[in-house]
Amino acid sequence: MTFDLDGNIALVTGAARGLGREIALGLARAGALVLVHGRDAASLGPVVAAIEQAGGKAAPLTFDLGDETACDEALETARRDFGPIAILVNNAGARDRRPLQDLDRAAVRALLEIDLVAPFDLCRRLAAHMGAGGRIVNVTSIAGPIARAGDAAYTAAKGGLDALTRALSAELGPRGITVNAVAPGYFATEANAAMVADPGIADWLSRRTSLGRWGRPEEIAGAVVFLASPAAAYVSGQTLAVDGGYLSHF
Repeated sequence: MTFDLDGNIALVTGAARGLGREIALGLARAGALVLVHGRDAASLGPVVAAIEQAGGKAAPLTFDLGDETACDEALETARRDFGPIAILVNNAGARDRRPLQDLDRAAVRALLEIDLVAPFDLCRRLAAHMGAGGRIVNVTSIAGPIARAGDAAYTAAKGGLDALTRALSAELGPRGITVNAVAPGYFATEANAAMVADPGIADWLSRRTSLGRWGRPEEIAGAVVFLASPAAAYVSGQTLAVDGGYLSHF
């Protein structure tokens, strides 16, 4: 079994920063040509440069996941310029932490559009062109199987993405396409900078997680590379928690 992704085209959504950036770097180090997605072309330049400096291959793919026409055009351009996409990583997402009474239908719909509908749509579009050996990896969250107050819309969206992973595994498996997910725990990303700087949260994590610390962003990449690789050829419909033991520790 091998973790070699040489010759594969991979698409990572939301790859400009944070976990998406590290996933893109990890896939490129394993040999894939990585299409790094974002809405702002300028933000993708540093990621492409970092991959190339590490000896990998990458190209930017700029479009808004909520714009179906732009999505069609971008994916068609990618197929024409690079070939069929064999690995899809649905990483892009949003969060809206508010109490239930502060969320209206429009806010919930907006979050579901990014966190659940867009991944569904990309899976549908790209699976149509994937052959046997295709890989889909959805980035969910430990907020899928567990919950906290003031985060209902996000928890519902990530729980839905977990369920979608299982459903698409059942549907696409007969074609040799695997569909899995990774569920990150507490990672020290740019988006969590204020929380990372809070000594109270660091103290809480030291007691709440088995490993007793924040996750480093680069520590997400190995799980995704594994699920995207031939080494995971008989793994499908699973959600792998990358959380330092948060879900197993109480």
